[in-house]
Amino acid sequence: MAMFTVWKFDDPEGAAKAAAIVKDAASEGLVTLVDHAVVAWPEGEKHPKTHGVNEDAAKSGGWGALWGLLIGALFFIPVVGAVAGAAIGGLSRALSDVGIKKEDLERIQAEVVPGTSGLFLITEQGDPDRFRERLHGLRATLVSSNLSDAETRELKEMFGG
Repeated sequence: MAMFTVWKFDDPEGAAKAAAIVKDAASEGLVTLVDHAVVAWPEGEKHPKTHGVNEDAAKSGGWGALWGLLIGALFFIPVVGAVAGAAIGGLSRALSDVGIKKEDLERIQAEVVPGTSGLFLITEQGDPDRFRERLHGLRATLVSSNLSDAETRELKEMFGG
């Protein structure tokens, strides 16, 4: 089963550093990295910058649409009143099949703000013990996950949070 997780870092560079660690772990078979996106939001910028999206042309089709929809709706639409509520509601209906709820989307939007970064991952597990070793000590906050409560606790432990 594919896991969707969003991790928040307390600086604009943290998510990119973590993405590099995850990619290295994937190249060694410790995890299967289906796709990812990094949202870096430097202080003072009106909108965040995104990268890591569609680096692999073979993956870019379906996942690119997900990243575009998700990141666009969360960070690039006006966040006032009914417009924001309608966008989040529509997005949550579109993503409900993969276990992403409206509350998750609202939390992502509230947590990934100027001065922070977010790592959006779609992974499949490989060697969880060795992968956990790679991530240990990265200070990140799990913002969203389509996993069970027990799986979420284990994943938080991986990132030392």
